[in-house]
Amino acid sequence: MSQYNPDPATNAVDVKKLWSGGLATAVVAALAAVVGLLVIRELLDVPVITPEILFGRSQAANLAVFAAIAALVATGLLHLLILSTPRATSFFSWICTLATVAVALWPFMFDATLASKVCSAVLYLVVGTAIVSLLSGVARSAAISRPIGR
Repeated sequence: MSQYNPDPATNAVDVKKLWSGGLATAVVAALAAVVGLLVIRELLDVPVITPEILFGRSQAANLAVFAAIAALVATGLLHLLILSTPRATSFFSWICTLATVAVALWPFMFDATLASKVCSAVLYLVVGTAIVSLLSGVARSAAISRPIGR
């Protein structure tokens, strides 16, 4: 049985697996944001609180781009943590979960109906949860522990 060195300096990552998983996560996050927006706005007839439109001319495109960017930033954070931190996925989960909660609380800063605030918060929680859960799984397949002495 091999012994593994817990020293973070010896951690390695399969970059191809990590970033391909990160790109796939970005697609899922973007689609989750668009589907959630459509369900809330069109089926429930509740306005969604979103950042100012910067990408394209639609609320859906804006949310999709922001969700994809969030997933890619989270992938970069995960990459850094795997290379430098013991128990990287634990720290990653905590950091991203707290960031998700902060984003989910953001709609409550606006003067809007309670339904709009709650639905917007739920949408952001779903997107953040998708990012955290998918990238945590990607981390398990992309992290490479080197045996002691190599």
